[in-house]
Amino acid sequence: MSFTPPIYPYARLDDLREIAQRHEGGVIDCSIGTPIDAPPEFVISALARGEGARGYPPSAGTPAYRSAAAQWLTLRFDVDIAPEHIGACVGTKEFVASVGGFLKLRSPERDTILYPAISYPTYAMGATLAGLRAVPVPLHGGRLRLDLIAASDAKRALALWTNSPSNPTGGLDDLSLAAAWGRERGVLVVSDECYSEFTWSEPGHSILQSGLDGVVALHSISKRSNLAGVRAGFYAGDSEIVDYLKSVRQHAGLMVPAPVQAAVAEAYADDEHVNVQRQRYLHRLELLSAALSARGIDAPVPQGTFYLWVSRHGVDGWALARELAEVAGLLASPGEFYGADGASYVRIAVVQSDEKLQLAAHRLVEG
Repeated sequence: MSFTPPIYPYARLDDLREIAQRHEGGVIDCSIGTPIDAPPEFVISALARGEGARGYPPSAGTPAYRSAAAQWLTLRFDVDIAPEHIGACVGTKEFVASVGGFLKLRSPERDTILYPAISYPTYAMGATLAGLRAVPVPLHGGRLRLDLIAASDAKRALALWTNSPSNPTGGLDDLSLAAAWGRERGVLVVSDECYSEFTWSEPGHSILQSGLDGVVALHSISKRSNLAGVRAGFYAGDSEIVDYLKSVRQHAGLMVPAPVQAAVAEAYADDEHVNVQRQRYLHRLELLSAALSARGIDAPVPQGTFYLWVSRHGVDGWALARELAEVAGLLASPGEFYGADGASYVRIAVVQSDEKLQLAAHRLVEG
């Protein structure tokens, strides 16, 4: 039988969207983590200049792009890394979905991708698209239970995914433990760190802080600078793996447009706009957390990300999402989207404006 892709998760929200839309003022869509705040003007100006638009850009990234990424890693995480150990990607989702297949070509004797049991759906889907086994790893307190990975699965693993801060839970993991686990077993650890700018309980961390051998870190400009539409990110780490991926990705024609690379390099050189955005998201998290708590919903401010991972004892995630749509016009994502272990939760992305979220909070408290 030929492969039939499953329904895209967020396409399953049409009924809830219709319910939420009935409110005066319409739906307040917090289902997808799409930034709505303005990106920096200097980045838009750089895009408009169209630097390098006439020719094909380097698939691995221009020297300026990779140097900017390296300098940012040093500034943010005190990681000393050469630009040669960095490659560009066309947004990080593309990398997540494709890397399993590329790794399989390199190590055909292995056939498994390990990923957090509650996580971004593309980790598992990327394995499926490559014809690989997707094996979930249980979580406890936001951390991977590495001790519960079967030796037989580790032996077959091409990679272990980590995601800290976690989408959707907001939890922080000990990335050094994951790196050590992978090195002991010869399993590449790929660390999705696209929310590392948004941590609330402690500074963000990178797996690269534990060394480059056997690890690759993945970063995105989408959340950091409200530039999801330009589709740009980078991967960095183990020189052998990075060199291999740069080569195979060049053959696949994967290239970030040159004007985007030039503009994003400027974005990575500036922290001021990120600091402003960080305060926006923290305010929004606290606003909705308080309103949801007043309604008897468990909605703690997370350790990181701009997501609330909420629940009510004894209530299914779909039922809770329906209540939020009916009472507050709030469209949120049932936790089942992120794995069976998340079925009793709902994820709320605080990506709408302060005014809209204040309206949602008012409806929750008064409804």
